[in-house]
Amino acid sequence: HVRLVESGGGSVQAGGSLRLSCAASGYIYSSYCMGWFRQAPGKEREGLAVIDSDGWTSYVDSVKGRFTISQDNAKNTLYLQMNSLKPEATAMYYCAEEFLAYCSGGYREADFGYWGQGTQVTVSS
Repeated sequence: HVRLVESGGGSVQAGGSLRLSCAASGYIYSSYCMGWFRQAPGKEREGLAVIDSDGWTSYVDSVKGRFTISQDNAKNTLYLQMNSLKPEATAMYYCAEEFLAYCSGGYREADFGYWGQGTQVTVSS
């Protein structure tokens, strides 16, 4: 069983930056795919970025060039650096781990078996 705990959310003005963290505990697999998602009020949860145990990354177009997913294996921690934030980025942000030991290439929620409780990000204009 894997436990994921997000932190680092908060309030920031448009154009600002935040770095989210996701600490993993429990059974840590040597091969994995981790991702960041967000859910804005009244909207469906959307995937943002994924990273696998080899460091391969992928982003959705809306965050490319502004968000960076990374990991510190020694700390079992996943990060999401978010720059040039826009008000529409206001949402609850979640980290998650895929059932598979590799990134399947998509952001289907059903493919991700472990989820954190989320951390709130609010971007004001």
